[in-house]
Amino acid sequence: MKIVVLVKHVPDAQFDRHLNGEGYTADRDESILSELDEYALEAALQLAEARGGSKAGNQVIALSMGPAGAVNAIKKSLQMGATEGVHLTDGALAGSDAAATSLALAAAVRHLGGVDLVITGMASTDGETSLVPAQLAERLGLPQVTFASTLEVDGGRLTARRDADTSSETVEAPLPAVVSVTDQINEPRYPNFKGIIAAKRKSISTLSLADIGVDPAQVGFAGSWTTVTSAEQRPPRTAGTIITDEGDAGIKLVDFLAAQKLL
Repeated sequence: MKIVVLVKHVPDAQFDRHLNGEGYTADRDESILSELDEYALEAALQLAEARGGSKAGNQVIALSMGPAGAVNAIKKSLQMGATEGVHLTDGALAGSDAAATSLALAAAVRHLGGVDLVITGMASTDGETSLVPAQLAERLGLPQVTFASTLEVDGGRLTARRDADTSSETVEAPLPAVVSVTDQINEPRYPNFKGIIAAKRKSISTLSLADIGVDPAQVGFAGSWTTVTSAEQRPPRTAGTIITDEGDAGIKLVDFLAAQKLL
């Protein structure tokens, strides 16, 4: 079984986020593997291991698109257990929105060939659009299952459960397919010492737009369907309102909540 997991290098939420340049792109100096992508990677690893792992010919390929630093997301994926990594990087990709990103990733998946399953997280922790999985499935002409909280594969079909607020539904789809999984599907493993050492022997291949047959005009700022026209710093937090109890604190509190339209 050949599984491709899309992994993204995103700004670490522990630090303040900043936008750079005229295109207002995210500053990725302090970046990590997107937490939500770890659930997708774990789901892929469990499917591969249930079928005998890499020794039985099962592959889990971590595919990331981004600048040079994005390779660190692939390295973390290899430490967790992915069998190999693919880094799609090209200067023309800078500024790609979800549509341009899905176009490039679809071309990369086609380039890899013979893919049985593409698994993604439910969203990236920077853009949080959740648009790429569906767009990717459309571009590849594959069935899609989004927001899966369970995932099983039997022969040439997958079964997944999708949980809503008041109900759950079980859906099936033939392979190959594109699936996005939620953070309820599993508990991602931590890279152990053995995995970290093994990752150093695993291969990471690099692809350019020319390698996958994509015209630079189709991606980046030029090929994006959306653009950021302005951005400004979030205003600093102001001091809260302090109510001193002089026998009428309850009334003052109600008046405050009413003024904020919270009552």
